[in-house]
Amino acid sequence: MGKLKSLMVAAAMLASTAASAITVHTIGDSTMADYDENTTPKRGWGMMFQQFFTGDLTVNNRAKSGASSKSFYKESAYWESVKKQIQPGDYVLIQFAHNDEKTDGMDGDELIAYYESVGDKASADATDYRGTTAAGTYKEYLRKYIEETRALGATPVLVSPICRNYFSGSTIRRNGMHDLGDDFSVLTAGGIKTGQSVPADDNSQDYPYQMKQVADEMGVSFIDLTTATKQLYEGYGAAQCKALLFTDGDNTHTSAMGATLVARLAAQLLQAQGILSDYIRLTSELSVNPAACDLGQAYAGMTVTREMQVSGFDLQPESGTVTVAASEGIQVSTDGNDYSNSITLQYEGGTMIGSFWVKCEFAGEGAINETITVTSGDKTITVPVTGTVATLAEGAETQAYWRLEKDDLCVTTGPVNPMQQAFSGMEVQKYSAPNAKTTWPEWTGFTADRKTQRCIIEGEAWPEGEIDEVSTRYIEFAVQPAKGTTLNVDKLSLFVCGCGGNGMCCKIYYSKEADFANPVQMFEMTKMPANAMQYVEATPVLSVNEGETLRLRIYPWYNGAATGKTICLSDVTVHGVAVDAATGVETPVDVTCGQPVRTLYYGTDGTRRNGLQSGLNIVRTEYADGTAKCVKIMK
Repeated sequence: MGKLKSLMVAAAMLASTAASAITVHTIGDSTMADYDENTTPKRGWGMMFQQFFTGDLTVNNRAKSGASSKSFYKESAYWESVKKQIQPGDYVLIQFAHNDEKTDGMDGDELIAYYESVGDKASADATDYRGTTAAGTYKEYLRKYIEETRALGATPVLVSPICRNYFSGSTIRRNGMHDLGDDFSVLTAGGIKTGQSVPADDNSQDYPYQMKQVADEMGVSFIDLTTATKQLYEGYGAAQCKALLFTDGDNTHTSAMGATLVARLAAQLLQAQGILSDYIRLTSELSVNPAACDLGQAYAGMTVTREMQVSGFDLQPESGTVTVAASEGIQVSTDGNDYSNSITLQYEGGTMIGSFWVKCEFAGEGAINETITVTSGDKTITVPVTGTVATLAEGAETQAYWRLEKDDLCVTTGPVNPMQQAFSGMEVQKYSAPNAKTTWPEWTGFTADRKTQRCIIEGEAWPEGEIDEVSTRYIEFAVQPAKGTTLNVDKLSLFVCGCGGNGMCCKIYYSKEADFANPVQMFEMTKMPANAMQYVEATPVLSVNEGETLRLRIYPWYNGAATGKTICLSDVTVHGVAVDAATGVETPVDVTCGQPVRTLYYGTDGTRRNGLQSGLNIVRTEYADGTAKCVKIMK
């Protein structure tokens, strides 16, 4: 009996331990999202959230730039992929509104249907479907998240959106708090009414207010981050907000400091309501985020950098320094440019919010195990720095190359299957030199008359008010490994620029997940200098197995309403080594070079065909020396 009782106690202890390790999934828009610190100064508050919790709680930040409550739900890469990660006992924090306002308070789908009903295709094509109505479809999607989170045994929490940096004098304006009541549009049976307004006590166009109504209706906790950030911003004032809390020229996206303060506010508000209180850590001690610096995998000879945050609140003494020292194999920097073995950060007013960069040159073989020591007074934090030096397996050199000078033909080397270039909300305007003044990086030797593919938005009219990517508007290049092979990719590259003005913006990602979930960002640039070609390159350690597809997507938008503006693409390249999928070694190649081995047929959507079919066909001929050619044939 005593032995049985001991076993029961042990089982209870194990169950308690398992139950105590939970995950908080954060879903929302770009103000919450993760960012690659090497491509942009933007920081979402979700990426700073982990530092305010104990190690028994993990933050899974799945917020997505450009997402509204509708698009995050409807597009399979987002909510459906998050639901697969949710376990009973987890929490889901839900924050939307910024992109729900895209159609001036109207529902995007309803507006598109209206334009189509009156035969206005151009306006229908230019309408952003992501928009929702504050008191209507916005609330419907919030209810869906709540119901489906509960069905998975997890706890939903509604979090109202952070304010925009919209000041009127010393206070945040009504629309900065996501209440469109001063100026909105309404879709009626008789058409669209613009320039509408309601009194300040009318909350019909107030997204945070309507979120609170859903929370009350469904018995869900509500975190009023809108009011909290209003008070935070007004405490700093317009000038300091702009200088410290937001990125340059951007009134929506926060800097590292702004994101850290917002994340701490969110943790404080959770604690005040008794939510996750046992896990929340709001002490005066310094903390480093992330707690461990994982440099990932890289090939020998590559240099990898990572940004880290160090923060502390109510510190004593009120003024002091923080020293960051690196072990021999790494270096640190205060600005990401000048590196050394040790740096010093200063703080005032008892508050330390700062960043530092870690740099490591991968050399030799095997694992990297280094440390960073962060010290202030008698407080010391040791941060492990880890990474793995990858080895590129010997195999058949493989490359898919889209020159994009006169067509979208892909020239391949080695066993790789390129997919047809794909467009969503975009199309090719023409192939030409963007402008006689076009500049290329000097090292290319290219001249201004070199032609490129010029792509334009469907309908040719870029809409007003876009400040971030649109998930349904992109240009895609993709490859698959040849049958029986694994493609080890070591480089993705292309040239990109805007033509017709300095307002073109874009983000570039890659992913091998079927629904393009969890993409890796390669590039971000806003207000691209017109006709100035930008070289984009990523050197991932990435294996693409037979049956998988590696996709590279360019998401363009324009800074303000405009027509005729194009994004120019050239020299898209996917490079790697192909090995036998079963053995991991090079696949033998027939020595009869130049002789055709097989011919494959594809539709324009990339699907394999048994032979030529009616319409446009992509015909791929593979040769024994590993090369291949694709041509288009109309039957």
